[in-house]
Amino acid sequence: MIDKFKAGGRFEEIGSYSRAKRVGPFVSVAGTTAIEPSGKLHAPGDSYAQTIYILGRIEEALREVGANLTHVMRTRAYLTDMSAAGGFVRAHGEVFKGIDPVLTGVQAGLTQPGMMVEIDVDAIIHDADGTIGGMV
Repeated sequence: MIDKFKAGGRFEEIGSYSRAKRVGPFVSVAGTTAIEPSGKLHAPGDSYAQTIYILGRIEEALREVGANLTHVMRTRAYLTDMSAAGGFVRAHGEVFKGIDPVLTGVQAGLTQPGMMVEIDVDAIIHDADGTIGGMV
């Protein structure tokens, strides 16, 4: 099974990429920022608010290809300022409490002033006991 979700981002068609793509039980969600559908940046300078917003967008993308947050195995965060990582860490902890995916955070330049966080995730669709399509 191959399924993909395009959220309508301005670069998706030009860059020939999907917001989320599923191949069998494996799902990847592209780097996601806090740009609202209007094109406005959500909560400029606020890493906590941006993280909550971004993870909501990621959750929607996962649903579109038949996955959910409990399937997330890895999150990667790109932060403009590691000294402001506390807001990101707090928000990630609230959203993923009990799921505990592997997490990587790096400092990176992002595309516009006030953009604090970009996040991508990888997921594997599995049963509650961890079974993937008959595998243990």
